[in-house]
Amino acid sequence: MARSERDVFILHPAIAVAGRVMFALIFFLSGLTHFTDLALYTSLMPAAIPFRPFWVIVSAIVELIGAAMIVSNRYARLGGWLIFIFLVPVTITVHGVAMTTAPDEQMRRIQTSFFLKGITMAGAALLITQFGVTPREERAR
Repeated sequence: MARSERDVFILHPAIAVAGRVMFALIFFLSGLTHFTDLALYTSLMPAAIPFRPFWVIVSAIVELIGAAMIVSNRYARLGGWLIFIFLVPVTITVHGVAMTTAPDEQMRRIQTSFFLKGITMAGAALLITQFGVTPREERAR
């Protein structure tokens, strides 16, 4: 059975652009707010992590560069790796720790949701590292 007979297969450049923008939007906005609200982001990190403001700024730069690479479709796979490398420690150290140490059930559930969202986005970033964001037929040209 051919691929097109098994799956719904719609190949349109606008869909790829929309997907890139939708995926990267959170990283653009978050990267910007890392600079505009440095104290808040620093306070979210566990106190045991040294040089927290430095790591917040580094993560903002990584988010912005990775998202720009994905949206622009220039070195999108590298952008996917940058987003993945950003997401793994943030998901574990911020949301994983908060999920297990939250003082009440509601906050545990919220942090669990954030933790799972981070895992999901890391998975999507890994897909980008492997397949890029350009349809296969376009890359062959």
